[in-house]
Parts: sequence; structure tokens; C-alpha cells
Amino acid sequence: MGTKKRYASSVDVARLAGVSQSAVSRTYRPGGSVSPETRRKVLAAAEQLDYRPSMIPQIMLTHRSNLVAIVVGGLHNPFYSGLLEEFTVKLQQAGNQVLLVHADSGHAFDAIVPTLAGYRVDAIVSGLSILSAGAAAELAKLKIPVVAFNAHVTNEWVASVSSNNVGAAQAAAKLLLARGARSFGFISGPAGSPASQDRLAGYRDHLQACGVKQVRVLHADYRHADGFRAATAMFAGRDKPDAVFCANDLLALGAIDALRRTVGLRVPEDAMVVGFDDIPAAAWAAYDLTTFAQDVPRMVDETLAILATAGTSAHPLGNVRATVDARLVERGTTARSPAGQRGVV
Repeated sequence: MGTKKRYASSVDVARLAGVSQSAVSRTYRPGGSVSPETRRKVLAAAEQLDYRPSMIPQIMLTHRSNLVAIVVGGLHNPFYSGLLEEFTVKLQQAGNQVLLVHADSGHAFDAIVPTLAGYRVDAIVSGLSILSAGAAAELAKLKIPVVAFNAHVTNEWVASVSSNNVGAAQAAAKLLLARGARSFGFISGPAGSPASQDRLAGYRDHLQACGVKQVRVLHADYRHADGFRAATAMFAGRDKPDAVFCANDLLALGAIDALRRTVGLRVPEDAMVVGFDDIPAAAWAAYDLTTFAQDVPRMVDETLAILATAGTSAHPLGNVRATVDARLVERGTTARSPAGQRGVV
């Protein structure tokens, strides 16, 4: 590699402009007091030297970096892409900058904790759930406010913002029953996913309360290909469900493709399908998927409100849990009347 570039310092600018170093600092500090002539000299010298002020001295002085770490994974899912954009826009509007950190799952938090500590971030927002009390405890050691989506585990420094997964799943079961379904399947996310666990619990509990004794469950990853494989397996035998709730939309889209192309069933005439997230593809004519729209703007606002409270309080977050309702978006994959139901063998 070539010779390491030396960046101009505030001392270099002060020397060239013929002013003090503190005058350079005040020029770049919001609200700093400096005369118009001094400002002109400093900016001219800075342009000549290609000087850019460093945030490091301010961070050391104020102990605030205005950096918020966003931990994400699964960006193959459009839901997380939209979530990241919403957070980035609103954090920047509030005067913060975003540090993007990738983690494969909640289990990976232990590995990224040293990175987050080294960057002196003011807060951590995780689009992934924190899966274990151990990972939450490691994060709490940083004494930095942490807000995770759909987390079951919280502590004095770790809060959670979740969709009302149980309530939405109950609404899915109610809808499918109203459309005449008599046998039911659930394609789950990974076994350790709290969101998937809650969606299964709400779905199964409502069906059992209505007299349905059994729900067939298959676990998969949150990907289209896994939904395709799971649906193919679920409908391979004689005991086929006529309604399937999927833990997210990618699984549901994969299930629809499997039903139509491999299994040879019609949707919704032979089998109804419901997803979760309302990603853009759910509304495409080829799928027309009934699903639940997570209220991302409100979830982001709830997260920022928790962080704002933490920033103005001498106390940590204190096991805060916020729940935001998801909205049912009914489309063609459940557009079947009870009278039109096909008998299931």
C-alpha cells in the first residue's frame, strides 16, 4: 500500500491563518463566538489544507459521540431494509449519526460488544432480538441504553419494542376460521426466534379456544426457499391443512410458490395463506398475500422516545417494554367464503 496520508490538524490551520488554535475550534463549534474576519481566515486556511475537523476531541470532552449503533441482520428481508431506512432518517433528523453493525443472530451479540464499546456509541438499537439473558447482561456492562425489537429478555439497560405478535396471530386464526378453514398449519421461523414463538402461541391458543386440537408446525429460516421447502413437506402427506399462517412474508411467498408449482393446489381455493410484515412483494398481483403490517414508524418513534428518556435521566432504562399493534391487510390469499371451502382429506 502507498504512504499513509497525514491529515491536517487544527494546529496547522491556526498557524496558516495566523490565529489561535482555540479560534479554529470555536469556528467549527455550533454557536461558537468568533469574529467574521477570523472565521474567514480559518475557513480559507482549512480549504487550502483540506482540513476536516475531528469529532474525537469533542467526544473525549463531552463523553457523547452522537453515534447510535444499529445492529441488523437478515437484510435479504425487505422488512429490515425499510426499518433501517426509517431509523437512519429519524436519527439524523435528531442530530445523530448511524453506525451500522451486522450480526447473524441474537447469539452473535457477545462477539460485537467489544466493537460497540470501542466506538463510544451513545445508544444501541437492534433490529434483531436479544435471545439470551447472558447476551443482555454483556450489553448492560457497557452502561449504554439498548433497545431491541421483539426481545423477551430485558434488564435495567436493555429495553424492548415489539409488535403485538400474539394479538396479530390471534387475528390470523380468527380470520381463517371465519373463511371456513378446518385444519391448520404454521410455518415457523428459527426455533429460538421470540417473534415467531409469540406468533405461534397466539395462533395456537386462539384455535384451541375454538376447539381446534392440533396445529401442524414446521420450523424454517426466514427465507423464501425455506418457506418453499416447508410447505412442500407440510402438504406431502394425506393430512393436508387448508390454512397456513407463516411467521413472515418471505416464508409465505415461498409457501404459495410451493403450493402452486410443486404440490398442485390452488390458493386460496384449496389452501389459504397468511404472512407477516407486509413487504412490498406481498402486494404484487402474483401473490396478493394477506398479511400483517408492522407499524414501523411508530415502533421507531417508541424506540427514540425510550432513548430520549434515558438520555435525560440519571437512571437506566429499567426493563421498559413497549408493544405496538400490527394491522391486518387482507388480500386474495384468504379471499374464500366458507361455502366455497373444499373438503380436506
